[in-house]
Amino acid sequence: MTALTFDTLAYVKTLRDAGVEEKQAEAQASALATVLKGSGEGVATKADIHDLKRDIELLKAESKKDLSETKAELIRWVVGIGFLQSALIIGILAKVAKVI
Repeated sequence: MTALTFDTLAYVKTLRDAGVEEKQAEAQASALATVLKGSGEGVATKADIHDLKRDIELLKAESKKDLSETKAELIRWVVGIGFLQSALIIGILAKVAKVI
């Protein structure tokens, strides 16, 4: 994460030179330093974005692999059920043929 530097003494000096009272200038400098200290949080760096892109590519590759495995398993089930239905129909027809 990138650190943001803020010269509070120079800020107070600038405010004093502009006519702001010393206590008020110090209070403003302190408040602004607090705000700036927290402003860098949650900001993504180039390295963060690079890592995120790499993770996304890995997830895409895993998803494609999982999808192809799922398709193969589905095909096995469909073919198996097709054979089972065919055997059932042939068995029923054979039983009906014996009865007639």
